[in-house]
Amino acid sequence: MTYCVGLWLREGLVMLADTRTNAGVDHISTFSKMYTATAPGERMLCLMAAGNLAITQAVWNHLSEGVMLEEERHTLFSVPSMFRAAQLVGAAIRSVYETDGPMLKAQGVGFDVSIMLGGQIAGGPVRLYLVYAAGNFIEATPDTPFLQIGEHKYGKPILDRALRHETSLEDGIKLTLVSMDSTLRSNLTVGMPLDLLVYEADTHAVRLQRRITEEEPYFRGLRESWSEALREAYRRMPAPDWAAPIGPAGGAGAG
Repeated sequence: MTYCVGLWLREGLVMLADTRTNAGVDHISTFSKMYTATAPGERMLCLMAAGNLAITQAVWNHLSEGVMLEEERHTLFSVPSMFRAAQLVGAAIRSVYETDGPMLKAQGVGFDVSIMLGGQIAGGPVRLYLVYAAGNFIEATPDTPFLQIGEHKYGKPILDRALRHETSLEDGIKLTLVSMDSTLRSNLTVGMPLDLLVYEADTHAVRLQRRITEEEPYFRGLRESWSEALREAYRRMPAPDWAAPIGPAGGAGAG
């Protein structure tokens, strides 16, 4: 399984992906699920992929070699806008499906792929898209400034509660890491190391790209601090008045 999360913020983008792939409990490997296409000063595009590894790698190879879009062959370096880039990713997915889909179906394998695309091309705004297996896509908005692919349910609550489009890039990094930690603790199919990319709007270049391992001091400290903060928060909450007294002291807990 996979967990990837992208934040679309006023200051730019924060994108984070795990690297675990598995084909059963005895076949677990590490593969990067993050890809970049950058031309400093002109464009910065980042893709994160979830689903069948062979399919996602095939989609990336199609994008690298060129895909037909409106009767012209394009790559991520030639499309004129982020909207066209999202269309190109969708076209690449459909192309792979046309080639491999029937054989996968014959083998009982589903066509499982979803791709997150974020970035900026000179002359246009920063945008963040989620492209589905059918090649259609949605876009992050100020009301919902984050997108997720893969095993998303464990990491979503913190983003729902704390993230805003106005959140700073620095706080965005913290929130994505907390979101990932929640997923790592609850789902063994998502695993370290992590790939992090930060993009600052209108720079058209990667601001920060880092692989975070189990030994990363900051991430280890953040995991411990977040766990302790949650424990302290629930300890500070008052007990419901309609539940007291409960436990040995009040006698209600005896059975």
